[in-house]
Amino acid sequence: MSSKDCELRILKKQIIDGIIPIISTPINSKGNIVFEDLERQVEWLISSGVNGVGIAVASEIFKFNEKEKDSILKNVVKTNNGRVTVVMNTGGESTDLTIYNSEKAKDLGANSLMIRPTSFWSYPYSEHFNYFIDIANAVDLPIFLQDQPTAPVTPKMAVELANKHDNLAYVKVETPPTMPRVHETKLLDKKNKVTIFGGAGGAFAIEEFSRGSVGTMPHPILPEMFVKIWKEYKLGKIESAKIEHQKYSELTKILSQALGLAPWLYKYILVRRGIFTKGSDYAKLPSLRPDKEQYIEVDGILDRLGLL
Repeated sequence: MSSKDCELRILKKQIIDGIIPIISTPINSKGNIVFEDLERQVEWLISSGVNGVGIAVASEIFKFNEKEKDSILKNVVKTNNGRVTVVMNTGGESTDLTIYNSEKAKDLGANSLMIRPTSFWSYPYSEHFNYFIDIANAVDLPIFLQDQPTAPVTPKMAVELANKHDNLAYVKVETPPTMPRVHETKLLDKKNKVTIFGGAGGAFAIEEFSRGSVGTMPHPILPEMFVKIWKEYKLGKIESAKIEHQKYSELTKILSQALGLAPWLYKYILVRRGIFTKGSDYAKLPSLRPDKEQYIEVDGILDRLGLL
């Protein structure tokens, strides 16, 4: 058995938990990835104490060609150098395509995957159930079932898949309202097989923790805050965690807009925080760009929070 296979076997036995930010992809005005800034972001996130990094929808992964996706993953894996979990979104609109993407991600160094149900056509429950089982049988990595509004994974499906296959023991809950969805999943999970993560930018992280989630996959702009509230929550300092989280509610509100705006804002804030260089805050088009007033509002919030 290779050392890589040994590491993956150990990872599967451990519960992945904590804070796993979804990275932003730095892009310049020509549409090129700025890899130096990507490396700086990963280093900054890890130095902030996160438990992993994810490459997913908020990274605009669905807008990159195959060569670009591979380059992003290679860069993140190399920079990480085995320090934290690397989650790669590999979902596709067919079983074969998703298996291909997942096998490649594993070969490039990802040690867990995130996959949502197909969404181009509407399929019955049984088709999506078999889709996940076939992928789990083909690729021996922990898989996060991604529950999104446009491609939901119901609590019932999450529990049944976890009971059926050990590789399908994780779910990232993002279909609103997330709080009752997390609660329902815990109630249905009689065998304690499902490991629940929150998402949606971490807006409801505290409420999701209290209902049974063991972590969240937020945006990458406030890693120190999310690490702090996770540690405090685990220590039973729940009120302190709530107060810390609520301090950033004004910024959370601005960032909770649709994904068309969010990538621009994430990257702009990363520039303002000194993680990305100026000019690396473009999004892959088409993408609705915030107006001048919104950038001014963001600057005001960052200044009030002492983040500049």
